[in-house]
Amino acid sequence: TSLDELPQIWNVLRGEMSLIGPRPVTAPELERYHGMKVVYLSLRPGITGVWQVSGRNDVSYDARVQMDADYYRKVGFVFDIRILLQTIGVVFARTGL
Repeated sequence: TSLDELPQIWNVLRGEMSLIGPRPVTAPELERYHGMKVVYLSLRPGITGVWQVSGRNDVSYDARVQMDADYYRKVGFVFDIRILLQTIGVVFARTGL
């Protein structure tokens, strides 16, 4: 949700990322997903997502993994619009950045 992430729009246009979804993770971070690895890998990474609008750096990594799993269960147009609107609020309020 930070402005420095705007260049990732190019990745969205190329189909490598989505606007909404779990943030990309490194290989060591992916190991922390344990049984949720398959869930994470089934989703296209996003510029913003549940983690970003739920406190971002103030959220434990285990909570982040759970948020990605919850997103997988709720994924859909309406839920994505809700996250997008929350992202706008977080950016303008400069919370959790």
